[in-house]
Amino acid sequence: MKLLLDECIDRKLAREFIDYEVKTVPIMGWAGIKNGQLLAFAEAEFDVFITVDRNLSFQQNLPQFNIAVIVLHASSNRLADLKPLAPKVLDILPTITKGQATVVSL
Repeated sequence: MKLLLDECIDRKLAREFIDYEVKTVPIMGWAGIKNGQLLAFAEAEFDVFITVDRNLSFQQNLPQFNIAVIVLHASSNRLADLKPLAPKVLDILPTITKGQATVVSL
């Protein structure tokens, strides 16, 4: 399973998902691309898009994209606030559905 971290997430969070292939939006050269186009690019190469953008599921028609979305809800997008969510993300990865957003919070 291939994971893509949004550009607003510290790339060091990838270390928490060692059993998966993880890339970041900037590494892919997609920094600054709007969410609709970003999801279109991402669905061609990734299975899951991880973001902190709480509005993504309201702004995009997710069922049209062949990629699952995980929205991390933390007090900030600092690594220290996001790391505690990683075990929950790992738990749900096998059950998430493409075309849907799943919210992960403490």
